[in-house]
Amino acid sequence: MPTPPLTALPVRRLTHRDLTACADLSEDRGWPREEHKWGLLLSAGKGYGIDDPEGGLVSACVVTEYGPYGHPSLGAIGMVLVAERHARQGIGRRLMRHVVALMGTTPLTLHATPNGRPLYEELGFKTTGRAEMVRGYFTPGERASGVATRPATAEDLTSILRLDEEVFGIDRTHVITRLPAFADQLRVAEEEGRIIGYAAAWPNMDTQVVGPLIARDTETAQALLASLAAHTDRPLRTDIDVRHEELLAWVKAQGLEPVAHNAVMTYGITKLPGDWRRRFAPLTVAAG
Repeated sequence: MPTPPLTALPVRRLTHRDLTACADLSEDRGWPREEHKWGLLLSAGKGYGIDDPEGGLVSACVVTEYGPYGHPSLGAIGMVLVAERHARQGIGRRLMRHVVALMGTTPLTLHATPNGRPLYEELGFKTTGRAEMVRGYFTPGERASGVATRPATAEDLTSILRLDEEVFGIDRTHVITRLPAFADQLRVAEEEGRIIGYAAAWPNMDTQVVGPLIARDTETAQALLASLAAHTDRPLRTDIDVRHEELLAWVKAQGLEPVAHNAVMTYGITKLPGDWRRRFAPLTVAAG
């Protein structure tokens, strides 16, 4: 029997058993392997992929759903990858069409690179924002912040979840409760015993990725970033909503350099829910 075209191969759900194949696919496209991040996404979200008849994966992506279980209010699509040898053959389009159809009327969001943006536009996604990735060794400024920060404790989790839902606009308990095990650092900002912001820093190759970064205002976001930097000897990396011009200017003054811009795109909604003024950086661009 003739071999069916790759675009006709079935899409299947991925599991933790596929983690190595997902990391191989990342490496194939020149990305870091990012097993740690893949592990989080495959446990907190739903992975989809197309098997290569010769072994491994032809394509993969992950959808992280937020809101009521079984009736999500938002789906974040990330890690959309196609093996280099099968690129530009319509496989990514097939996988994305499958996922969009599966999600039905659930609004969707994703961060798109310049290369991926045309495909997403073809599928009906609209650019509704931008994020700038910055990276580098953080050099603390001379003036200390007046905002108090400290390591989060188990007793803080309820307050963190409440603040996160208020700012993100949708419940994401199943993701945030994984942060203590996933992140190297989880810190909160406090005022008179009340949590006014929180941030995590998690390992990704030789860097610490800062995210999520939720804060009452820019000064609080700065204090959280500075406190995370003070407790690691690795360079920091984060993706900041470009509307936070003051924070972006500040991190660049502290030694972080611009790396890339991504388009924040949505499908089925004209803007993301929640309060962008207090949402400075996502957990990861793959999960929103």
